[in-house]
Amino acid sequence: MTHALDGDHSHAPAAIRARLLAGASPGYLRDWIYGAIDGAVTTFAIVAGVIGADLSVGVILVLGAANLLADGFSMAAANYSGTRAEHEERRRLTAIERRHIRTNPEGERQEIREIYRAKGFSGEDLERVVAVISADEGLWVEAMLVEEYGQSPVLRSPWAAGGVTFVAFLIAGLAPLAPFALDLPFAERWAIGLTGAVFFLVGAVKSRWTLAHWAWAGAETLLIGGTAAAVAFGVGRLFQDVL
Repeated sequence: MTHALDGDHSHAPAAIRARLLAGASPGYLRDWIYGAIDGAVTTFAIVAGVIGADLSVGVILVLGAANLLADGFSMAAANYSGTRAEHEERRRLTAIERRHIRTNPEGERQEIREIYRAKGFSGEDLERVVAVISADEGLWVEAMLVEEYGQSPVLRSPWAAGGVTFVAFLIAGLAPLAPFALDLPFAERWAIGLTGAVFFLVGAVKSRWTLAHWAWAGAETLLIGGTAAAVAFGVGRLFQDVL
């Protein structure tokens, strides 16, 4: 599991200064995983459902392509809107805290005092922390956003979050459709194999940023995606006669 520690960085003074001056950058891992898993699951669910209902390859391609574009765009738009809402919420809370600081600074200082008292500061150390933070309005507001409201100090770009989700959805969602589009023999088996490989690969790659072993993470994601696909296939079989 040493792979999870590969990001260890230098603690030399010059390296520390350079790293901190560069600032923290947001991560888009969850957007990539979210889009990839959902792209593979939903597209294969359509493929499995159509196969279960014993419909034609043309139906598979039409419904699959429609899902790739429509559902992929829908997911990206939803992620964009949700991430943008986080920015708007932060701006609203920032305005509230600035108003509180200007209209009731002593009350806000007391809030800072209680926050850091709970962290173990006391006596002169506590008062020194309060004085340092409250001397800079920007630092003061940021401390309140993080400590009082639980806001993240680093926000993701709405455009990047939506774009990563959409691209991951398209790439992973192509796996179940490719065998039918290429008119491969035993296309159903190829679709099952490729989709399973995508599930496993997404989980294995995800483990690069966790402490989980790549094989376990891959198997877990494969189980989740496989369950969704099995349900879809079962529903298709159930309604085969009706369709």
